[in-house]
Amino acid sequence: MMNQTNCLQYLFLSNQAMRIIRGKYKGRRFPAPTGFKARPTTDFAKEGLFNILENVYVDFEEGPLALDLFAGTGSIGLELASRGCSKVVSIEKDFKHWQFLSRVQKELQAKEWFPLKGDVFKYAQSSKEHFDIIFADPPYALENLKDIPDTFLPLLTDGGLLVLEHGRDYDFSQHSRFIDHRSYGSVHFSFFR
Repeated sequence: MMNQTNCLQYLFLSNQAMRIIRGKYKGRRFPAPTGFKARPTTDFAKEGLFNILENVYVDFEEGPLALDLFAGTGSIGLELASRGCSKVVSIEKDFKHWQFLSRVQKELQAKEWFPLKGDVFKYAQSSKEHFDIIFADPPYALENLKDIPDTFLPLLTDGGLLVLEHGRDYDFSQHSRFIDHRSYGSVHFSFFR
């Protein structure tokens, strides 16, 4: 259940436009539909995340393959595509959210971005693809959030990177494949190889 602060933050964020920060789609904004249930990664956290990715972990000039889980507004998937990923698969379960992603994909004519409607856990069981970058932004209250690293690490290429966004209540530092943690306000990212 949301407390009053979280509820107000949710209402504020759900009425904001999703913005692409850098790359070939830089500056494009897409207002989320009224009543959108996704909690988008804040611009502050997204900028911090991509600074770390570009300067420490990822060479976007090599055209990495990326998987965006719990895509929501598509903000992270589009940022990955904009910065040079050769293919980005974004998985979103909610039909209205997926419709929004599909509309944005068509409007941008983003041929490297593939919004798919589906359950991320079923996708993990059936996917034959491997990715250089996997980003997961599950609902913070997701019951099995702690299982996400072990579920999706098998989909990484050798040397690939999994980034999990989560709230402050989680600590993955004891996981055998944990390599880094960064926080930006209330947004936390744990990194795994």
